[in-house]
Formats: sequence, structure tokens, C-alpha cells
Amino acid sequence: MRLVRPRHVPPPSPGVGEILAEAEELCVRLGGRAVLDGVDVVVRAGEVLALVGPNGAGKSTLLAALAGDVAAGAGAVRVFGRDVSAWSAGELALRRAVLPQSAGLSFPFAVADVVRMGRAPHVGAPPGEDEAAVAEAMAATEVTPFAARPFSALSGGERARVALARVLAQRAPLLLLDEPTAALDLKHQELVLRLCRERARAGDAVVVVLHDLALAAAYAHRAAILHAGRVAADGPPAEVFEERLLSEVYDQPVEVFPHPRTGVAVVAPRRTP
Repeated sequence: MRLVRPRHVPPPSPGVGEILAEAEELCVRLGGRAVLDGVDVVVRAGEVLALVGPNGAGKSTLLAALAGDVAAGAGAVRVFGRDVSAWSAGELALRRAVLPQSAGLSFPFAVADVVRMGRAPHVGAPPGEDEAAVAEAMAATEVTPFAARPFSALSGGERARVALARVLAQRAPLLLLDEPTAALDLKHQELVLRLCRERARAGDAVVVVLHDLALAAAYAHRAAILHAGRVAADGPPAEVFEERLLSEVYDQPVEVFPHPRTGVAVVAPRRTP
């Protein structure tokens, strides 16, 4: 007997501003500790939302809860207007794509095969559509030149870009990216954030965990600043990246000033000469 995987229908393209995911009074406990405590956040199509804050603030846990990978202890998480736990794995995979902090594989898959894994939710899609999505994602992340190389032979930064290509090939309208720039050089940090803006401009919703506040200020439409499991502020970076708040949240004096050419907020530690 041959098992046949069910074919799920992708959701219609969302309208700009449509809520694709939201957390309401979300509480999560891990290891007996409250990691998130009453978090409210809304993710809209056409926006890049940056989750920022110090280590241990709850950024990755919030992203995992929005993905349906961490269960809410209290409150609610909804994806496309429905409780995240109500979707089957296949239905959810057509609605959101997740980039974890680290990507590891036990077998020496070629880069192109790793990216092709992103097409798994699209059961029954025409072969040409799958190959086009894979080729487009590899080109966008600049990994096409080493498509035939084993994933295990790549550097950390190259692996990170291949993992992002897999997410892009999935073509889900909600992208959840956990520190996608952590292992990247300056050029590819900019590349990844430009891709985030491009996906938002095309109508997707992008949630990205970032430690670099300069990148968040330059590329995010909104930033949610997490502190001790709560949202300390949520809004455009130009409004919420305020010296007093950031200094308190990071327990480090900072200064915020406009970039002399672009006017975008620059955040830097306040150092004594």
C-alpha cells in the first residue's frame, strides 16, 4: 500500500495591512521560568517587524510561538485569523516559513537539495514551479555558484544563506527569521535585510529577530523592543529607538542620533573618552 500525502491549498495572497499573525496576552514558561509575560504583538502583510532587545528578553521564544513551535501557557497566538494549533502541519507550512538560529544537517546533502526542501509543503505543484522557486531563492541569496557542494562543507555564513534560500523557496506569505544576519559579513547582512524589504514590498509579512539596532532602524517598518519577557515599546524605529528607553532596556548607556546622510537613527554605546 502506498501512502499518499494530502495536498493542501495555499492561502490567497493577503492584502497590504492584513493581519497574518498576532499574539494576545501571550505567556510562555520554559524550564519553570516565565519567558514571555502578557505579550501583545501584531504582524501585518507588507511590513518588516524587527524583534529587538537584550539576550534573554524573549525574542526567539516569541518568534517560535508565532510559528507554532512553542505552545502558549496562556493567551493566544493566531495565524491567518485562526489559533495556530488549529492548523495541520501541512497547512501551517503553506502560511509561514521559519528560519531557526542554527541550521544543521546530519547527511551531506547538496546545497540545491537543501533549498529544494523548502518546496516540500507544495505537494502536487508542477515540477517547473518547484525548480523556478529554488533557482530564484538561490540567486537571491547568492548561493547558486555552490549549488552542487555539500551543505556540510560550507562556512557558517554560507550555511546561513542556504538556510534562508530554503525559507524563500517555500514561498509562504509569513516569514519568521531568527537572527538571520548573525553569521554574515557586512555585505550579506545588507543583502538579507534588503530581501526582507523586498518580500514586504511584494505583500509578505516578515518578522526578524535582530541584535543590530542600526539594521533594524534602517530596514524595519516597526520594531518591538522586548525587555524581561514584555514588550517595552512597539512602533516605527524612529519613534521607539529613544536614548532613555534603550539605555534602560539594555542596561547600557546609549546615544541615538540621525545618520548625517540618510537621517536614519544610529544607535551607539555611550563611551567616555
